Amino acid sequence: MTKAVLRNSTLEDLDKRSFLHPFTSLADHARLGPWIVESAKDVFIRDSLGREYVDGVSGLACVNVGYGRDEIAQAMADQVRKLSFFPSFWGTSHEPGIRLADRLVDMAPGKAGKVLFGTSGSDANESQVKIVWFYNNILGRPKKKKIIARHRSYHGTTIAAGSLTGQAGVHRGFDLPLPQMLHTREPDYTKYAEPGMSERVFSKKMADELDALIQKEGPDTVAAFIAEPVGGSSSGVLVPTEGYWDEITRVLKKHDVLLIADEVVSGFGRTGKMFASDHYGLEPDLLTLSKGITSGYAPMSACVISQRVMDVLSSASAEYGAFGHGYTNTAHPVCAAAALVNIDIIEREGLVERAAETGAYMLTRLREIFSGGPHIRAIRGIGMIMGVEFDEPAPGVDLNDTIPMQILRQGYKDGIIIRATAGNHTITLSPPLTIARKEVDYLIERFARGYELVTAAQAK
Repeated sequence: MTKAVLRNSTLEDLDKRSFLHPFTSLADHARLGPWIVESAKDVFIRDSLGREYVDGVSGLACVNVGYGRDEIAQAMADQVRKLSFFPSFWGTSHEPGIRLADRLVDMAPGKAGKVLFGTSGSDANESQVKIVWFYNNILGRPKKKKIIARHRSYHGTTIAAGSLTGQAGVHRGFDLPLPQMLHTREPDYTKYAEPGMSERVFSKKMADELDALIQKEGPDTVAAFIAEPVGGSSSGVLVPTEGYWDEITRVLKKHDVLLIADEVVSGFGRTGKMFASDHYGLEPDLLTLSKGITSGYAPMSACVISQRVMDVLSSASAEYGAFGHGYTNTAHPVCAAAALVNIDIIEREGLVERAAETGAYMLTRLREIFSGGPHIRAIRGIGMIMGVEFDEPAPGVDLNDTIPMQILRQGYKDGIIIRATAGNHTITLSPPLTIARKEVDYLIERFARGYELVTAAQAK
C-alpha cells in the first residue's frame, strides 16, 4: 500500500520524503519543498513549471562552457561504450586519464609534477592535507602539520577540508575545526584597512599577521597555507589587494611553509586567465581543481602536485611502500573524457579571453548602477566572478530577511538566478563564460530592479 501511494506521489512529495539537500534548512524544506530544475541550455535554466531563467551563477560557478554541449555528451557516451569504468589502483591506467593528467601538468602554473584525481573540491583538499602531512613525515618533521587558512574561506565540507573552511556554519554541530587547522584574517580592504592606508601597506599588514601567527605557533609546526588566489563566491569575491601575494609568498618561503592554491572556483578561465594564480605569478606547491575541469558535466577534481613535492613523495617507497591514498573513482574514464573535451572547448572558443572582456563590461555596468547607492558597501570582481557587498544588517535581523536575501528572492520572480551569501551580505555573480552582452544586460537590469524594490521597501 505504501509503495503504491509513493508511486502516485508528486516529485515534490518524494523529494521531501527522501532527499537530504546540502546547505538547506531541514525544517524549511519539509514545509516548503524543493525547487525542481528540469532542463538547461547555454545560460538558460528551465524549471518544472516551465519558467525560464538566466543563470547568473553557473550552477555553483561550475558550468564554464554553458549547459547542453553535445560535444561533451557525445564524448561521455562514446567513453561509456568503450570503457565505462576501471580503477586506477596498482598502476592500472587508461587513455583519457593519462591524457588529462599530462595536459594538466603542462597547463598548471609553476613546475607541476603529477596529478591525483578525485570527484569533488572537498575530497581534493582532503587529499592535499594528507599529502602535506605525508610530505613532512617523509622529511622527518612529524610536528610540522598545522595548516593555516583564512576566515570566510571555503575549501569544502569533509573533516579536514571543512576544518580549513573559515565559516561557522560548516563547523557548528560537527565538532570542527580540527586542532591542526588555524585561520588568519581575510584580505578585505574595505573592512579592515585603516583610513588612508594604501593597498600595498594593507597587503603587508595581512602578511605580517600571517607571519606573527606562524611565529606564535612555531614555524616547525606549520606545514602549509591554503587560500583561493581570488576569493570565490562563498567568501564574497575577495580580489587581493596590490602586492598581497608577493608579501604572502615572502612569508611562506621564510618559514618553509607550502602553498596550496585552491582554484576549485577560479580555475579554467573564470578570472580571465586560465588559472587565477597566473594573475599574480604564483607557483603553488599544490593546486586544487574541480568545477570548471568538466564544467560540471561530470564529478571530477584534481590535485596538481609540484615536482618539488613529488620528488619527496617518490623518495618514500622503500620506507612506506605503496602510496596509500586514492578513491574508487580516481581518474574515472568518463569524467576524464568529459574534461578533455571541456578544455578543448575553452581553448578553441577563446573563453578565457571572453571571460576577461565580458567580465570587464559586466563589472563596469555594476559600478555604474550600484556605486554610491543606499546600503552598498563594495563592488568587487575580476573576469567572470564579481560581488556586490551590502551593509551589515541591524542586530536581530533574520539572515533570511537581509537585503541580499530579499533581492535573491525577487530575482527568481524576475527570471534570474543570482547568489546571496548571507554571512558576507553579498550578491555574487559568476555566469557561464559563454554569456553574451545582451544576457549580461538582462541579468544586471533584473538585479537592479530587485535592488530598487527592496531598498525602496526598506526606506518606508
